[in-house]
Amino acid sequence: MSGTPIELEHASRFYGSGSQQVRAVDDVSFTIEPGETLCLVGESGCGKSTTGRMMAGLLEPSEGRVLYGGKDVGKLPQEEKKRFRRAVQIIHQDPYASLNPIRNVTQILSAPLRRHKLTKSRSELGTKLRELLETVGLTPPEEFLRKHPHELSGGQRQRVSVARALTVNPEVIVADEPVSMVDVSLRIGLLNMLLKLQQDLGVAFLFITHDLAVAKHFSWEGRIGVMYLGRMVELGSTQRLVREPVHPYTRALISALPEADPELTRHKERLRLRSPDIPSLLNLPAGCPFHPRCPKYEEGLCDTDRPAEDAVALDGHLAACYVAARELGQGDRIPESSRTAGAEARRRTA
Repeated sequence: MSGTPIELEHASRFYGSGSQQVRAVDDVSFTIEPGETLCLVGESGCGKSTTGRMMAGLLEPSEGRVLYGGKDVGKLPQEEKKRFRRAVQIIHQDPYASLNPIRNVTQILSAPLRRHKLTKSRSELGTKLRELLETVGLTPPEEFLRKHPHELSGGQRQRVSVARALTVNPEVIVADEPVSMVDVSLRIGLLNMLLKLQQDLGVAFLFITHDLAVAKHFSWEGRIGVMYLGRMVELGSTQRLVREPVHPYTRALISALPEADPELTRHKERLRLRSPDIPSLLNLPAGCPFHPRCPKYEEGLCDTDRPAEDAVALDGHLAACYVAARELGQGDRIPESSRTAGAEARRRTA
């Protein structure tokens, strides 16, 4: 499959300074291969959208790098930077705010085509616009070319946003909560449209959502990364992560998913959190940031050192949890300080 891999390498994004510094994204690393789907899931404020904007080149990392084809995007020469800008496109969450209200659909879709000189004549431009609208399911296209955003429904606006991202033949699309602002009845249609685009065009997706059920549907053949308070806590193939979650936070998310069978939903075991409150990014707890809420919390082990993203490493499946590492026979990946503190705490309570 043609395309270029894109990678975040220990990427972080900070806001503020001193004691008021907020680490919106903290030391996140992953690679998206050509044609692959990676979904980022997590609660609001966990850093998903900031991660996506760094990957799309809209934000520069405070630390770490974005690599495109193995090269640091921040240091690319002008021509290669231009290729990166074309190759990586973003679909914004809010179709009401992401489209210019004073331009019609023709003007919105024509701008990138003219900017990058992708059409040579007015006739070729018209043909391309009609093809784009047909690709995203806005048919007949003649009914939409002259319309302004306020004349379209939410689902139609989001389809125009998708068409705009496709104008420059991207290799990677960052889809930031692309269905959260549209009516529930329209979501499955938009998701299936995006899946078909990926199959037909071979586009890679970084798909951002707070809804694990949406992530499961969209990336069943891909991967899911679970974020919590700016960090990646679990990353692996969707099918394995859904069936055999490792991190307690992932287990809690999956246990809350409703099942198609009402009987299964009623009798499904829920993983109860110790606290419903999310710690403040201005005052993160020591050790694992999830430990104040974690049902698997162990004194001395979870509140001593912050787990690395690969504290658990199972055939490419990664999780940041020392309790899980010990349970899965990977205790040697736990720092000596945490092993000693955890053993001492267990001795005191024995």
